[in-house]
Amino acid sequence: MWRNIRNILAKTFLVLGLLLVCFGIYFYFAIRVKVPVIKEDHTQGWKRENAGQDFYKVNNNWLRHSRSGLWELYVEGDGYERGIANGMLTQELHAFQEDVFIDQIKILVPDINYLKFLKFFVAYFNRHLPDNITEEYKEEILGISKYASDKYDFIAPKYHRILNYHGAHDIGHALQDKNMTVGCTSFSVWDGKSADGKLLVGRNFDFYSGDDFAKNKIVQFTNPSTGYKFATVTWAGFIGACSGMNEKGLTVTINAAKSSIPTDAATPIALLAREILQYAKNHEEAIAIAKKRNVFVSESILIASAEDHKTISIEKSPLKMDIYEVENSNRLICPNHYQGPAYASDMANLENIIGSSSLYRQVRLGQLLDRYDTLNYLGAAKILRDQKGLNDKNIGLTNEKGLNQLLAHHAVIFRPEDKLMWVSANPFQCGEFICYNLDSVFAAAPGLTANKEINVARYTVPEDPFLETQGYQNFLHFKQLKHYIQLLTKKATTAQLPEDLERAFLASNTESYYMYQILGDYYLSRSNTAKAKTYYETALTKEIATLKEKEQIREALAECNKK
Repeated sequence: MWRNIRNILAKTFLVLGLLLVCFGIYFYFAIRVKVPVIKEDHTQGWKRENAGQDFYKVNNNWLRHSRSGLWELYVEGDGYERGIANGMLTQELHAFQEDVFIDQIKILVPDINYLKFLKFFVAYFNRHLPDNITEEYKEEILGISKYASDKYDFIAPKYHRILNYHGAHDIGHALQDKNMTVGCTSFSVWDGKSADGKLLVGRNFDFYSGDDFAKNKIVQFTNPSTGYKFATVTWAGFIGACSGMNEKGLTVTINAAKSSIPTDAATPIALLAREILQYAKNHEEAIAIAKKRNVFVSESILIASAEDHKTISIEKSPLKMDIYEVENSNRLICPNHYQGPAYASDMANLENIIGSSSLYRQVRLGQLLDRYDTLNYLGAAKILRDQKGLNDKNIGLTNEKGLNQLLAHHAVIFRPEDKLMWVSANPFQCGEFICYNLDSVFAAAPGLTANKEINVARYTVPEDPFLETQGYQNFLHFKQLKHYIQLLTKKATTAQLPEDLERAFLASNTESYYMYQILGDYYLSRSNTAKAKTYYETALTKEIATLKEKEQIREALAECNKK
């Protein structure tokens, strides 16, 4: 009998072993990503030249550091040539950017073993990612990857890493309940609402991955061998478009909407936006490009077109697509929920409207636009910098219900019919807005040999007066103390918060629900339920950004009452 049992067990383990081997072989081949083969490499012998202080050249391509603090990059040629030039010129910036990105991931996922698991999960999930990216863009990414840091080769080979980074926004968007891009807001006015009757577009890109992530913002001017010349606001190593305008006066900005968890990779939304920017001159062509690409997150793509003298929003999700445009109106507001008829009864969209800050910001933006008979770029900058809530209520600094949450990677203003583009310098959208004329930049860029400013100085928007106030100092104190107290709460469970720091924290942001929630969490972690309860109760009297956060505070308060 025992011999039979041993035989059965041996056969069982053999079968299991064979299955594991088969799965390992399948997994290995499933996650293999084919690296593009460059048939004609014209970049052999290219070298980077230091042409001046913070001014670098590779043939006609160049990178310079503007007095504004913005980096300005010009690249030309086919996909691979642009990638090689980009990689050569931004090598140090790219290494810094990857350090910042990986450090932020380590903060979000501190468990090294879980990080190793995620590495294989992402590789498997993104196994079809290359199938949804054009050859041109894969070759551009390959060119950049040639000059990526060796530091993270243990995660994945360079090309594979940079390719996967282009889907990071989409995966994070879908998997995070409190997404870092959820607060983006954009708008457009024209005709009687615009000071000169022309299209005017404003947007905040509220992507935050730590202060250092936005330290080296790049205004990139791209002159492709196919398609239209265009400009984007970006960061080193990234070829997607979050905000941009092309030479035909077509602008693109993206706003996150509510997404379900994806089951497979598709086209990263920023690469779809980039394709529209490079290959569309009007709404019809933009819509056609959007229709032919599958995406794995939900996003609104705001498209202003000089040719059409109108702005529309392409509302795209993994399952359907709608075009939202306003009739008999001269303004369009793009929040983080869908407004078109195709999503009127969509449960995910309705839940997003009810539970998020999107509708609140939409109403607030409407209030601000109503204050202007006609709007110009100076008024647009003032709106993008607004920190108040409905009816000018003080809702606390960094509140997601505010248009300006003091975390934006950048803000942009476009005047498409004049090819003018204003980009915010640091910090956030509070620094100067630097103006670029695309026609003049692209006319001068290929022959630029001297390190000189390329912006239109007379159109510079001065920095926000807020930066010179005590309110800004309070914000800096709040941010510093917030990180310290959260570290005490999670890590140093025996250390105590000094009373003077607690008082300083309370004085830094008195109307912020989040501040009281942080203090409540700290005291609950120390089993001081009486004090925790006081702070949670105070938090509930303030303007709370989302329904989920309100429920979290109520649950914590209930825990205090139980104890």
